[in-house]
Amino acid sequence: MRRFALIFALWPGILTADGFQKLSGEGILAALTGKKLEYGGGAWQTFDASMITQYFSGRPSAGRWAVQQDQYCSTWPPSDLWACYDVLQNGDTVRFVDDAGGHTDGVYAQ
Repeated sequence: MRRFALIFALWPGILTADGFQKLSGEGILAALTGKKLEYGGGAWQTFDASMITQYFSGRPSAGRWAVQQDQYCSTWPPSDLWACYDVLQNGDTVRFVDDAGGHTDGVYAQ
């Protein structure tokens, strides 16, 4: 039984045990472009079609975003380094997962 769970966890597009589905590049674009996610505590982020992202958590911050090899990537000035994340979705919740397995969940703003 553990083998099947591992296979499903590694197979893109398969639902995980918690109901999240890993998104492809096209899925990431569809899930984020023109949308606003709320992270709790008053923090939120927008994803413009111009590939500008704005994040607010007590003060505004603007960066750039892109989809590269089926991952969401962003860079925030003054840095020019890109950080990339897997993106999973379960209904109105979008989850960003880093290389270490840590994650951040955002919910579509109403």
